[in-house]
Amino acid sequence: MASPTRSQQLQRLITRINGLITHGTKTSSLYTKWRFGLFLTGLVCTIAFYKSDWYHAGNLSLAGFAAVFFVVAAYHSRLERRIHRLGLWQSIKRVHLARTELDWSNIPERPPVEATSHLFAGDLDLTGRHSLLHLIDSTVSDQGRERLISWLLIQPPSSAAWDVRRVLCKELASRPLFRDRLVLEARLAGEQEINGKRLAAVLEHPVGFPRLTMIIAMQSVLALTTAVLGVAALLNWLPGYWMFSFALYALIYFQTDQGEELLEHAVGLHHEMERLGTVLAFIERHARRKGSALAAACASLLQPGTRPSQYVRRAARALHAISIKAHPLVHLAVNALCPWDLWFTRQLDQIQRDIRRQLPVWLDRLAEIEAASALATFAYLHPAYIWPVSSQSPGLSASHLGHPLIAPGVRVTNEVQLSGRGTIQLITGSNMSGKSTFLRTIGINLCLAQAGAPVCADRFIWSWSRPACCIRVNDSLDAGLSFFYAEVKRLKAILDETRRENVSPVLFLIDEIFKGTNNRERLIGSRAYIKSLSTGNGFGLVSTHDLELTDLDKEIPSLTNAHFQETVAAGALAFDYRLRPGPCPTTNALRIMALEGLPVPGYGADS
Repeated sequence: MASPTRSQQLQRLITRINGLITHGTKTSSLYTKWRFGLFLTGLVCTIAFYKSDWYHAGNLSLAGFAAVFFVVAAYHSRLERRIHRLGLWQSIKRVHLARTELDWSNIPERPPVEATSHLFAGDLDLTGRHSLLHLIDSTVSDQGRERLISWLLIQPPSSAAWDVRRVLCKELASRPLFRDRLVLEARLAGEQEINGKRLAAVLEHPVGFPRLTMIIAMQSVLALTTAVLGVAALLNWLPGYWMFSFALYALIYFQTDQGEELLEHAVGLHHEMERLGTVLAFIERHARRKGSALAAACASLLQPGTRPSQYVRRAARALHAISIKAHPLVHLAVNALCPWDLWFTRQLDQIQRDIRRQLPVWLDRLAEIEAASALATFAYLHPAYIWPVSSQSPGLSASHLGHPLIAPGVRVTNEVQLSGRGTIQLITGSNMSGKSTFLRTIGINLCLAQAGAPVCADRFIWSWSRPACCIRVNDSLDAGLSFFYAEVKRLKAILDETRRENVSPVLFLIDEIFKGTNNRERLIGSRAYIKSLSTGNGFGLVSTHDLELTDLDKEIPSLTNAHFQETVAAGALAFDYRLRPGPCPTTNALRIMALEGLPVPGYGADS
């Protein structure tokens, strides 16, 4: 019997969780009835005992029923929290299932990323709706998402950074419980993503005022003096001199009181810190296994005196102390005895300074783990994908290479072989035969490989490369660019990249070169451009409809021809999307026109 696929495993798990939620909901309803019944029974029994003048029995009844009621209420609350956790856990698994099935409507969509001028982001569908980022982004903070985006868009990385990243991704791929609980802890702390910029802004808010330490010392001395003089007055040792020191103490207090602003700021700081601290504390607990990649990535979080959980507890204690401002009478009484607000204002200021110093390290480590976790989840959800192998020789070789954004049931795979600088594969083929998708397949898998993720292939060996694409180019009314001029500027940028020496070679992917101009000038320009590419620091593919360009293999030894083609069956075009060697032997533009009812000489309705 074949082992279940990842989708089937997730379906079974979701069904099981749903059963637990259903059972828990029924039990919760039962607890609600028990609580109501206990309340009514206790009320009736207690009143009955009191009316019968059995006060002792009434007191025992009230205490007994209240104790049982609170025990049942505690268990009920615990059950409700568990149901809530199960609901969040189920939603995480549902999103995983949606990712495996490319069910875009059930994959959460984050704010769009602006990458219009990027050399390959838009061409390869790395960002935007229904993109690679949309598919793999499971981060819980804005810094984590930015780190993941940088891994996809800033390529290639340094070899040392990639090695560390790759080891971490592989380790986390085998720890699905850790990855999903990381998301769960963040969701339990709040629905909004963790925002480091917002926390940094809160930390920049000034707390206290000039000469705070001196004022605290003065108020402490005045409070102590008032207490001593007050005791002396009570014992009739001295007259009521305490009133003078207390009056001065009260005057300074009212001059320095920050009102509700201090409480609001402390609550805001605690709220932001609690969410970040919850996630970091979870990572702390699971990163203590010596020798693991996770422990190495979190080393700066585990040093004594710098652990985020310690700072969260300090901030919580300061908030709880300051929160007596919410109770005016208690607040006034406590501050009449000692400079309570000033003590904890100073403590809060020191906490902010310490957190501000540590925050960049915390956010950096969290972002690294989140981005690696997102790629690890992608690997876990696609067990058939392989981890690519880097090579020192310029080029790219892959077998059964497929597009990860195309469902497995309709995905067609192909072979790729590019060896050495100057290598060019000229792709010809009919309209809709798969040329553009093939170029994107190569590019998106290269970006996955260099980000540290697995790729959709049976074999993938590549050298560090700088992707550069001209596949999806748009005109710009704002910038005054026609489609052709925008295409020329993009091609010029690619050519300039191939002129850079002492850096990784360019992997160029150019679709339908110079398609924005007439046939004669396109042929002249394309020949000159492809010849120039063959002498630069790069390798790649160029697709075209101009079959006249296929004879360039006689002038450029490093150029080879390959093609996609179609078949005609029952008056309709059919495509197998398979790459074949050599120039394309067929064309189909006129046939497509005829099939759509346009007047085309030589093509009748049945031809």
